[in-house]
Amino acid sequence: MFSINNTNSIFSTFLVTGIPGLEAAHIWISIPFCAMFFITLVANVTIIAVIWRQRTLHMPMYLFLAMLAASDLGLSLFTFPTMLRIFWMDAGELTFSACFTQMFFIHTFQDFESAVILAMAYDRYVAISHPLHYSSILSSSVIAKIGLAIIVRTLAIQVPLPVLLKRLCFCHSNVLSHPYCLHPDIIKLSCTNTRINSIYGLFVLLSTMGFDFLLISFSYILILKTVLSIASYGGGHLKALNTCISHLCAVILFFTPMICLSILHRFGPKLPSHIYVTMANMHFLIPPVMNPIVYVVKNKQIREKILKLFIRKGPDLQVLPRFMAIPSNNNGSSSFFILMDLPGLEAAHCWTAIPICSIYVLSLLGNITIMYIIKSVPSLHTPMYLFLSMLSMADLGLSASTLPSMAAVFLLGWRKVGAATCFAQLFFIHTFSVIESAVLLAMAFDRCVAIQEPLRYATIFTTKRIVAIGLVILTRSVALHLPLPVLLGRLQFQPMNALSHSYCVHPDVLRLASSSTLVNSGFGLFVMLFTLGMDAVLILLSYVLILKTVLSIASNAERLKAFNTCISHICAVLLFYTPLVSLSMIHRFGKKKLPAQVYMLLSYLHFLLPPMLNPIVYSVKTKEIRVRILKMIHSKML
Repeated sequence: MFSINNTNSIFSTFLVTGIPGLEAAHIWISIPFCAMFFITLVANVTIIAVIWRQRTLHMPMYLFLAMLAASDLGLSLFTFPTMLRIFWMDAGELTFSACFTQMFFIHTFQDFESAVILAMAYDRYVAISHPLHYSSILSSSVIAKIGLAIIVRTLAIQVPLPVLLKRLCFCHSNVLSHPYCLHPDIIKLSCTNTRINSIYGLFVLLSTMGFDFLLISFSYILILKTVLSIASYGGGHLKALNTCISHLCAVILFFTPMICLSILHRFGPKLPSHIYVTMANMHFLIPPVMNPIVYVVKNKQIREKILKLFIRKGPDLQVLPRFMAIPSNNNGSSSFFILMDLPGLEAAHCWTAIPICSIYVLSLLGNITIMYIIKSVPSLHTPMYLFLSMLSMADLGLSASTLPSMAAVFLLGWRKVGAATCFAQLFFIHTFSVIESAVLLAMAFDRCVAIQEPLRYATIFTTKRIVAIGLVILTRSVALHLPLPVLLGRLQFQPMNALSHSYCVHPDVLRLASSSTLVNSGFGLFVMLFTLGMDAVLILLSYVLILKTVLSIASNAERLKAFNTCISHICAVLLFYTPLVSLSMIHRFGKKKLPAQVYMLLSYLHFLLPPMLNPIVYSVKTKEIRVRILKMIHSKML
């Protein structure tokens, strides 16, 4: 788009860079980046499509929101191509023309988004200060003129930037400090006078984002003045301010990293390079992802219209996904169950979903990393690390079994689940729980042998024997849990079929049966005692033997050294068994005495914390794992 033919420059291309010091881990870093890009595309396209199709949303606030989504899409589309080229193919070369073109569009969409946020601030001011004249002040023609003025201002002020850059020579260096081209970054590489470029760049910054930020601040001063003049203290103030929360979040998400980045580029050349890259990535990645999420969470109309795209109303007026329509049951037995959300926090489910999803992401990344390192490093093919990889697989399975229904409840409001689906989830949840319990027992035995019989350790735990242990664990877990869904299938269930969790577990489903559950209860208790109960007893016995051996060591230093090898495993045992045992006991003996929040908390502690914390604990406490992870993310660190 902006061609250049500068024969005085030593270089013919620029080199965009990834994240300094983490070049060896670019493939891994690309995973969250790609996830964010995908969320950005889907979320913002959905916002635009919903506002476009729903005539009831053709109002000033939603039209400005569509403009914001369009600017977020543009910003993402012109930053991600070069980022992915670096992370996937290690290809950082860009011609001058391509770099100037990318720079032009990045800064253009930045200014466009800044101006849209200013227009949204004006919209909130008019809605609060002049509610009776809102529709006449912000008519469709006025909104169209505002949009046109934003485009004209942005293009007119940004076009000179690449034109002025074409006259410069680049001979000092051609290595940029970001994964994309930015104006301040480019002019620092010039070996000719950049005074005009710097002055004009500063003028652009002050006359667009600087000026917009001042007007936004002034708008909120007027809004605050109007809100404080409202006579009602019973909720009038909060109700008025609540309409601005989404916009305030957008302002903070956009301007905070952007202002910091601009100041650092002009006045902080001595700071480490990763600070610039971090600030830039925060600005270009987080607002496009978070803006649609914030507006969907805080705006009921948008949320309802989006849900209509994916769900339908069932005969009982319960919201259902299109692919989960529940057929009517003619046998008097319920064919579906209602999953429970967090009592008292129904209005904040989308916010609650953010930490829950973050924990799942950390669980997936942590356990996959552990498994990858153990598989790829032959020196880690020892009993302790092979059992650790089994633990990571069990944690992954446990997370994958609970995630679908939790995401459906907290993100989409889908609480109905078919009986067959519920029984299948129940089977996998309990199977992976028992697999993890058995793996923890095997790891306890491993520690016991390593401390009691260190000279025979390698002969006792041969590779063949470890494989046999793994097969026994898998066979025992699957064989004992296959009868659970079969036995549940013969029961009749109550019409009021609300579970106590956002996923299906055996004691919870069993309590809803209207027919005799004696066989189910007896078999469920047998499975719990024969697996989790027996494993816990044998783990305790192993540590009794370990403690006996450790105390027989004469040297205090050697005692601590021997016992220190068990710390990670003890943490894993406590993380797994403490909430699980408490939850099982409460389900059977304390249902009518404790509030629902207690069950939910213990259940979430069991299913969310161990898969997330186990890889962290083992990475921190195990030197070999820690060193391999650091080698993977930092090629120079040993």
